[in-house]
Amino acid sequence: MLPLKKAIQFFSAFTIFLALHYSAYCWGFYAHQKINYFAVFLLPPEMLVLYKPNISFLSEHAIDPDKRRYAVPDEGTRHYIDIDQYGKHPYDNLPQKWNDAVDKFGVDTLKLHGIVPWHIQTMLYRLTDAFKVKNFSLIMRYSAEIGHYIADAHVPLHASSNHNGQFTNQKGIHGFWESRVPELLAEKEFNFFIGKANYIKIPSDFIWMRVFESAKAADTVLLYERDLTLQFADDKKYAFEKRNGKTIRQYSAAFTIAYNKKLNGMVERRMRDSIYAIASFWYTAWVNAGQPDLKGLINQKFSNTDNQEFKTLNEQWSLGNKMIGREEQ
Repeated sequence: MLPLKKAIQFFSAFTIFLALHYSAYCWGFYAHQKINYFAVFLLPPEMLVLYKPNISFLSEHAIDPDKRRYAVPDEGTRHYIDIDQYGKHPYDNLPQKWNDAVDKFGVDTLKLHGIVPWHIQTMLYRLTDAFKVKNFSLIMRYSAEIGHYIADAHVPLHASSNHNGQFTNQKGIHGFWESRVPELLAEKEFNFFIGKANYIKIPSDFIWMRVFESAKAADTVLLYERDLTLQFADDKKYAFEKRNGKTIRQYSAAFTIAYNKKLNGMVERRMRDSIYAIASFWYTAWVNAGQPDLKGLINQKFSNTDNQEFKTLNEQWSLGNKMIGREEQ
């Protein structure tokens, strides 16, 4: 097992490589993997005994839900909720319990506007059941994937129908906030050593509160980018950089640094909040399952069937097909 310092150095190099080779969706592959990675270090020793040896899997497979968006029609709706479609804060018009929301709006309407807070609770139940039966494969897979959805719920534009600034002539801001800013600044400026995971007594209340926080921040994300644009000439706001052998036009380093400063560290805070929330959901599932002894799972491996599923998912994603559902770039 690598010492913490060397593990972090390795992961930093690995995630920079990924950032240079993959397109950005949701938090971006780089940020999702970094968030899951650091969540592991918030766990108690009884869970670390299993999670730390599998930290590479938990990091790498944090992006599996995004890959499924190219093959599974119902996947996209699990990543967001356009909560402004249901009125204004405190969104009393929207029942927080799934069955009540279905009775009021119907499944089709809920899926149209996104179901991330409900899907996170579904994933929590699945992870809890996996702990109860000590199913190594499901514990790892559900842990990696619930991390993805929880992190998405912390993204302001995942709680807004103006999710890519398409209504305000700010197209591209989605990837800017959640991919460009972390990729450029996380290694140098962000601090992800947080503390310890805690038991969440009412997970539904917890995740809805995080969604409300995201929704409240969405206007600021859009407003500050628009205000800052007035201070930058077009050739200063954007720059051409090499990525994956291609020259692409993206937000310049100067504009990105200025935006992060204007946001007063919002991106870092939401990443830190994501890390804490993910670790706490993992811990909550384990506690609710009766705190099973995980030492007996340390030497278990993924089956041939598991590995074939991972391979198939990668093959489907690598075909370069169009994302099913709404685009977020």
